[in-house]
Amino acid sequence: MAYIKFKELTKYFDFKTEVFEESLPDYAKEYVSNKEKILIGYKNSKDYVVFTDKKMILFDRDTLAVYYKKIHIFPYSSISSSAINFKPGKVELLFSFDSGYQLHINFNEMNHEKKENIKKVYLTMMEYKI
Repeated sequence: MAYIKFKELTKYFDFKTEVFEESLPDYAKEYVSNKEKILIGYKNSKDYVVFTDKKMILFDRDTLAVYYKKIHIFPYSSISSSAINFKPGKVELLFSFDSGYQLHINFNEMNHEKKENIKKVYLTMMEYKI
């Protein structure tokens, strides 16, 4: 018998609730250095994403079988290509990194003002990349 080992090629995250710096949990702030400025954070029922002026930090928690927390830290300098998609009520950020890793972050239930906030964060990310 032959078995194929499945490896997830692209990671997907869905967020809808905006979280400002003062409302972020302490464990999320631990990964931000004193030289960085937190721009904004988002959360869903179990995960968080924090955008600073230099990197993106994703907290991937799974509580189904065994509790684990995986922390992804992506410096903006490691982004090789990116895209932002605006759809009715939704914004998608798509990234490819120098390592070949791909990431999709979806923001749901977005009005015009929230879309503009995502756009500002995205432009800051790309400005740092240049």
